Amino acid sequence: MKTIHKFRLEPGKEPTTLSLTEGYRVVRSEYIVPHKAVYLWVEQPLNVGATALKRQFRVALSGEPVPRTFEYIDTALDQFGPEAYHVFAVPSEGESGGVKPENDALINQPLASSDW
Repeated sequence: MKTIHKFRLEPGKEPTTLSLTEGYRVVRSEYIVPHKAVYLWVEQPLNVGATALKRQFRVALSGEPVPRTFEYIDTALDQFGPEAYHVFAVPSEGESGGVKPENDALINQPLASSDW
């Protein structure tokens, strides 16, 4: 069996830590206007012996930089305002995720006209 739980993600530079069951899957994010907050819906198995995992998520506004290793999950829109809130998963200890830092030097180099 499985279920879906709703979690409030706190805004700001610090990620929100959630305790999730191994095998979880993020299914939706939404900005709830009366609460002025982003919520995340997560499908989780209901296995009694399943391992609990600590996972972190970060909400960033459009144009706000986040580390390259953060994985984009979803976008939540304020239906009555101009804001878009982007939800990112923060890699857990030992996970590199995303583009590895040693590749940054190549990515950030300007293109030579011969590369066009």
